[in-house]
Amino acid sequence: MEPIRVLVLGAGRRGTDAYAPYALKNPDKLQITGVADPSEIRREHMRIRHNIPPENCFASWQACLERPRFADAVFICTQDRMHFEPAMKAIEAGYDILLEKPIAPTARECSLIERAAREAGVKVLVCHVLRYANHYRKVKEIVDSGLIGEIVHINHIEAVGDFHQAHSYVRGNWNNSETSSPMILAKSCHDMDLLRWIIGKKCTRLSSFGSLKYFNRTHMPEGAPPRCTDGCPHAAECPYNAVKVYCSPDTSYWFRAAATGDPNPTQEKLLEAVRTGPYGRCVFQCDNNVVDHMVVNLEFEGEVTVAFTMAAFTPAIEREMTIMGTKGYLRGSLKQEKIWVTDFLTGHTEEIGTRNGQFGQIGHGGGDEGLVRDFVRVLRGEETGDRVTEIGISCESHMIAFAAEESRISGSVIDMETFMRRQADKV
Repeated sequence: MEPIRVLVLGAGRRGTDAYAPYALKNPDKLQITGVADPSEIRREHMRIRHNIPPENCFASWQACLERPRFADAVFICTQDRMHFEPAMKAIEAGYDILLEKPIAPTARECSLIERAAREAGVKVLVCHVLRYANHYRKVKEIVDSGLIGEIVHINHIEAVGDFHQAHSYVRGNWNNSETSSPMILAKSCHDMDLLRWIIGKKCTRLSSFGSLKYFNRTHMPEGAPPRCTDGCPHAAECPYNAVKVYCSPDTSYWFRAAATGDPNPTQEKLLEAVRTGPYGRCVFQCDNNVVDHMVVNLEFEGEVTVAFTMAAFTPAIEREMTIMGTKGYLRGSLKQEKIWVTDFLTGHTEEIGTRNGQFGQIGHGGGDEGLVRDFVRVLRGEETGDRVTEIGISCESHMIAFAAEESRISGSVIDMETFMRRQADKV
């Protein structure tokens, strides 16, 4: 069988480092045959890495999709508010799609993409990568086995990490809901998808609270300049000092590349990016408006309740889930790649390792690579099980996130059936 040929629209970190590497490891199954990105540096990096013909490299997704169809599928890895138009154009052209989350920044656009794909017979998978991680596949397996009985309640915590918040949601691309999407959608639609999948029932109602408490001008130290390079008197004690963070050799490749837009930045380029770019701004003087902490209380069919917490004020990126069942108790840590299951009858607690020998900690516990693997399987007509995040399923979990944001703003309890009817009337 010939490999699936793919065009990558958006050669940022997700397109370049999360999804495209599968083609390098499995050239008999997937080939990157085209790329579109406004950055010549990123395009050239992808061209060389995947041996893409120069004529298949484009400065815009529009120019790429104007060509008669020359691949089987597209990876849409553009920014949040640049998903709708290329998705609709790709569907019109007959391409199958791997669509980065969120589907789109509005409920109406999500529904329009889903309907267009269904009517055209195009396959669209949404990048809810956590569902493909071995850790959560094991959680789902344990729940479905009946080992802990019926689910009664879930506590789920998303620890964003203080610097990840400062980088992505204060200084970075997802810092403002008017130009990207609300935090609950941009960061936590993964989690809404996980909860819906693991519970296996519909959400009936929810309420939410949250705010931008800390990363704002109220907490700006006295005398702090707009940029970290402008002689800030608090530089030594500020954990978000951009010079210290981005120009240090200890800083991860991901943050250095994101700050400069260059996969292989020099020290000079890093310093210039901090002096002139968005990542050099004082974190207390940015144009951010998304929350830095939020809670969502959800009720699912069958009297199942969920308490979801997302907060920036943690030392590391982590997800922890506790499931309370009628026969047992499950606690899991994605970062540790471990699950602990307690049987109420015996009182015994079993520790289960969930590290995948093939993928391990790479890319959301192997979820990035697992997603692309299953996308290829779907396109080949192979069985992939219920973990596949096709767009119809993903639209439902997105609606939970949209409803949570409405609840947070309005202070009301949202009935999901009423909310869904209201959204359907807009399409």
